[in-house]
Amino acid sequence: MKLVRQMLVLALIAAVFAAFNLSMYQLFTRRLSNNFSGATQAQMIDVGRYLPHTEGSHLPQIASTFQLTENLPVLDGAAALVPVYAAIIENVYPVGSVRYEGGVFSDDNYYGENFAADSAMQYKNTVRGYQAIVDGTTDILFCAAPSPEQKQYAEDRAVELIYVPIGLEGFVFFVNEKNPVSDLTVEQIRKIYACAYTNWSEVGGADRIINPVTRLEGSGSQTAFEAFMGDYEIGRKSPLAITGASIGFSFRYYMDGIVGNDAVKMLSLNGVYPSAENIQNGSYPVVVPFYAIYRADNDNPNLPDLIDWILSEEGQSLIAQTGYVPIR
Repeated sequence: MKLVRQMLVLALIAAVFAAFNLSMYQLFTRRLSNNFSGATQAQMIDVGRYLPHTEGSHLPQIASTFQLTENLPVLDGAAALVPVYAAIIENVYPVGSVRYEGGVFSDDNYYGENFAADSAMQYKNTVRGYQAIVDGTTDILFCAAPSPEQKQYAEDRAVELIYVPIGLEGFVFFVNEKNPVSDLTVEQIRKIYACAYTNWSEVGGADRIINPVTRLEGSGSQTAFEAFMGDYEIGRKSPLAITGASIGFSFRYYMDGIVGNDAVKMLSLNGVYPSAENIQNGSYPVVVPFYAIYRADNDNPNLPDLIDWILSEEGQSLIAQTGYVPIR
């Protein structure tokens, strides 16, 4: 009898462990094994691919009739727009205007640390870039619209910034390529980020929790996203969302031309895919301008001429050749 009780106890313990393991599999392992969630892994631009006056650079070249030799405006900008302002330096600035600490470009130059202080090209990205333009260490910043905090930073220092639209970009949402959802409405995405929809099955997808991923506060894409949300408040997602299938956002060319990750796909919005043509003709529903930004009190004599050239036929052609959509 005692042996029978011991065997029953052992069987009960085994059943408890089996039930626990099964529940963990259902809750985590099964979901994570096919959760489409690689879509939003952080990716940094490889600045080394876009170095002006460098053999093997991915920058386009045009026969520019406008050339600068002195009083070179210092150019800086967002990660997504490095190809644009680097291409301007490539085609307008003299060889030797881009310099590096130690004399050579470093592969560890993820945030522009390796650019020398006297280099005409810098890379501080959006958050530090807005500070640099206000503080006067950069002449022209190539960025999306500023966040309220970035505007306030300028106002607190009595600095007036001029925003000149020079191109257009599609603000896009993307998911893992295995996610069966390829098209959502603007309203559906707003409700996803408001946490009114929490499962992909509610928008025509698989039975998976939705993991709506946001970006760093003050980044260009996060500021554009907050404007996109309109009157919707960003919801507080469930702690279990990390086990689900992600959705993220960025700008079209950053995703398609710079990062170029085949494991993710951009979604159509309201049935319209974010192609350059659909951005140009306005059929894609979320089109945002990007700007050349400078201080109103900047007295560099070449600055207004450079801005005018960027808006000229040559300058707009260069923007198109970098992969972006020209404003004109």
